[in-house]
Amino acid sequence: MKTLRALFISSHTWSILIGFVLLFVAAYGLPILFPVAQVGFAVFVLLLLLDGMALFRSRTTSVFARREVPDRLSNGDENPLTIYVENRYPFQIDADVIDEIPFQFQRRDVLFRVRLKPHETQAIRYELRPTRRGEYSFGAVNVFVLTPLGLLKRRFQFEKEKMVAVYPSFLQMRQYELLAATNRLNEVGIKRIRRIGHSMEFEQVRPYSTGDDVRTVNWKATARRTDAGGATLMTNAYQDERSQPVYCLIDKGRVMRSPFEGLTLLDYAINASLVLSNIALIKQDRAGILTFSDRVGQLLPADRRTGHMLKILELLYRQKTRFLESDYEALYAAVRTNIRQRSLLLLFTNFETLSAMHRQLPYLRRLAKDHLLLVIFFENTELRSLLDQPATDTEQIYLKTIGEKFAFEKKQIVKELQQYGIQTILTAPQHLTADTVNKYLELKARGMI
Repeated sequence: MKTLRALFISSHTWSILIGFVLLFVAAYGLPILFPVAQVGFAVFVLLLLLDGMALFRSRTTSVFARREVPDRLSNGDENPLTIYVENRYPFQIDADVIDEIPFQFQRRDVLFRVRLKPHETQAIRYELRPTRRGEYSFGAVNVFVLTPLGLLKRRFQFEKEKMVAVYPSFLQMRQYELLAATNRLNEVGIKRIRRIGHSMEFEQVRPYSTGDDVRTVNWKATARRTDAGGATLMTNAYQDERSQPVYCLIDKGRVMRSPFEGLTLLDYAINASLVLSNIALIKQDRAGILTFSDRVGQLLPADRRTGHMLKILELLYRQKTRFLESDYEALYAAVRTNIRQRSLLLLFTNFETLSAMHRQLPYLRRLAKDHLLLVIFFENTELRSLLDQPATDTEQIYLKTIGEKFAFEKKQIVKELQQYGIQTILTAPQHLTADTVNKYLELKARGMI
């Protein structure tokens, strides 16, 4: 019974059987064809038996396959997977390899055809792009083997169950980290920003050395060092300010549910927060996370100790959208209670209209009073594509007029926030990470954090 479950008839065999049926039907009108049909069918049955014996010649596994998949998949990225197939038959085979991928991908086309010589191993490589965080269950790797006759198929199954978690985009994080280490961040749109003025903290007073900036000479300390041999110039030594707290405040309300290229705005914000936190740690700052919606979610205090990035990754992995309006009053209360030191707050949210922003403006102004607040929200890319198309009838003119109004309100939101000293970024989802890192580096270069 187990052997029968692994046995399949190829499409080539069905075609031959249909041909024999037609031949036997034709033999009723032309009796001379009947012996030909009988002999041909007998030969065909014999070939079927030989094909079956070749496929099931051994009770041991005549074909071996294994799937190589990472322990974690990166959300929103193309993740590489590999299937290795080994032919242990003493003859050449053709094989159809079907991988049962998780249902979340909504794909039924993961089928590969390979031809393997005796004892040959081939690697099949393909990519999957998840668009949702969570657990994904892989099924079996099915290998359907055909002999050179190609009349019957034998199915082998391997790797029957494997659970893989999809995490925020750690591949993107590693890309930015590698480019930062090799000083090539400009390849992903990060600008080179010259440091403006001083962003330094006092370290010590020491004797003046050739090459020191004369503006750092400490004349009071120099006067105290004056002796019979003359004055010894003393200078103030500074070091770059470090360990500044940088918090990503992530809105999980309904406004962040909007989709773009398969990902929600929340997932774009989570991916950008992961990259920004890692860049902040590389720049010797401390990174923290605070999530909120209709109530305050999770808070991870800013830190830069070993293992902190793993804590950030695990926290971001568990975040889900709540389909309610976000409570900015609760956000302000949580920040005031838990973040006492002046920090850079990067608020990932979305405002579609000016009135929506006005409802939250009092709380944004209070946050900006105690901290450096950067509000990051999104362009409506579908609206932009509509505005870029020429209007050809009255209906499209009305639609473009309404679209222009919404686009204008987005720009007005930026201007009004800036009037109250609130930094802003209005960006398309695909540019979110680069624009956020650029703004962080700019604020750091200007000595604002």
